[in-house]
Amino acid sequence: MASLAGELLLIMQQEKKGYEALYDLSQKKRKAIGGRDLELLTQITDQENDIASDLKNLQNKRIENLKDMSVVLGHDDTVLTVTQVISLLSGQPDEQRALEKAKDDLVRAAKREHDINEQIQILLSHAMELTEFDMNLLEEIRKAPQTANYNRKAYNTGDVLPNGGFDLKQ
Repeated sequence: MASLAGELLLIMQQEKKGYEALYDLSQKKRKAIGGRDLELLTQITDQENDIASDLKNLQNKRIENLKDMSVVLGHDDTVLTVTQVISLLSGQPDEQRALEKAKDDLVRAAKREHDINEQIQILLSHAMELTEFDMNLLEEIRKAPQTANYNRKAYNTGDVLPNGGFDLKQ
């Protein structure tokens, strides 16, 4: 049982590191979206996919470990949760504290990643709306009459908008 608890602890610590790596990438992603850097965004997405795959494998290992613990403890018909394992380790306070800390750290890291992903989703939504606005504006510019813009001497400049477009940095 002690080796299974130690293995569970290592798996959870690796999962936490994975979520922290995802969080770091998510911060870079947020900047890439704001800067409209599609090349960097593609690279970050590829890295995120690799980490997500590793996290899925670690999650499967954790579930298998918990199944093994269930068998050892005589709970063949159910899979124990990490919280249940922690409560069952009352006779081993060091392992109990280590697992409790690892669980709290993992939950905190996963929630932090979840929160930044919600922010990124909102940012992407706004970027899509801005892109749609830009496309609609460009379409309207093409439809505008050429006589829509005059200089100080009342001559047609030929431009519909100054500098030929819309300043996105406003």
